[in-house]
Amino acid sequence: MTKFCATATSLLLFSFSASAFDYDTTAWFKGNTHTHSLWSDGNDFPEMIFSWYRDHGYDFIGLSDHNVLQEGEKWMTVEAIKKRQRAIGRDAISKCEARWGKEWIQWETRDGKQGIILKTLAQCREALEKPGEFYLLRAEEVSNSGSKLPVHINAINLKEVIPAIKDDNASPRDVMQRSLGAIREYGEKSGVPVLAHLNHPNFQWALTAEDLANVAEGRFFEVYNGHPGINHYGDDTRPGDEEIWDIANTIRLAELDYPPLLGVATDDSHTYHGGDVSPGKGWVVVGADSLNGDEIVNALQKGKFYSSSGVELERITFDQEDRILSISVIPDKDANYTIEFIGTRKSYDATAENTGIGEVFATMEGTKASFQIPEDALYMRATITSSVRPENPSYPEQKAQAWVQPVGWEK
Repeated sequence: MTKFCATATSLLLFSFSASAFDYDTTAWFKGNTHTHSLWSDGNDFPEMIFSWYRDHGYDFIGLSDHNVLQEGEKWMTVEAIKKRQRAIGRDAISKCEARWGKEWIQWETRDGKQGIILKTLAQCREALEKPGEFYLLRAEEVSNSGSKLPVHINAINLKEVIPAIKDDNASPRDVMQRSLGAIREYGEKSGVPVLAHLNHPNFQWALTAEDLANVAEGRFFEVYNGHPGINHYGDDTRPGDEEIWDIANTIRLAELDYPPLLGVATDDSHTYHGGDVSPGKGWVVVGADSLNGDEIVNALQKGKFYSSSGVELERITFDQEDRILSISVIPDKDANYTIEFIGTRKSYDATAENTGIGEVFATMEGTKASFQIPEDALYMRATITSSVRPENPSYPEQKAQAWVQPVGWEK
């Protein structure tokens, strides 16, 4: 369990029902919901990936391979496995044997080619899960496309695969809406709480802030994705992910009467033997009643979480009556912290060059800060930035950060 140490009455945020709730739990769980293995386009065995996260202090991990759950039989040739690697020295197979023993790997020769049958999620759960300490979350990256552009959505806590939509004649926004609708319908029919978050909107510049704003069912997106190739910071003419967050939420609240997007941070890890798309880059810290898929999703849906690429928070409080958001950071002795309170006022001008969308209401230095939401604000969120780099950075000059979800938007 993480070091997040809020007391049972210390944290208040807002759910999508627009009613305040009290944090009635001291259980805080660190997890990643976006990870890939040899079951799709990753380059390591699922049991090795799960072990890495467990050994590095994570409480849960969702293996979200493309358009597949880790069920049934998947056989891969040794040649195919080795082609995925970027290792120097020991390869994935010898590393797995060293960790689990030679009897662990299930070898099988087909058509004269030597191969390995990959472990299923059920087998990994039996070997690695421990109640209350480590949980393997069932997930899928539903890898849709519209007009040949990627529209990838992670669906969490599934029991069966959600089919991807690939429609060259439809816009990415239309495909996003249809896919999210299919995930919602699956959740309603299954009776199991399911969460969907849109992945890396700037990947191949597939989706805009306006797209995210106009799809009502799109309540979650990746404000940070650790893959270095997803255009996290945008470019000279297109906004980065954090700016997309503010543009979309301004439109949703001011023009469409939709609840705001909540931002998750993830790894999107693919490589585990050296390489840039490695684990440990982004995560969420969730206040759940217990460590299982249903409770993790329930807590995320209520906004009981913050997102991070390296900054740990000790406490977040929102005083509904006084409209004051307060944040306390667990300090790193080598770091200084900047806490920014960000939002958009109702008087923003969408036609002007300097629109006021995503205005920095206040900037404070230190490990603790409080700020009252302006009376005319549509919402307010917070970004906390460290003076030091994260342990596993994705970009040059990157600093470790944390993101607190929007508050003060309820009616």
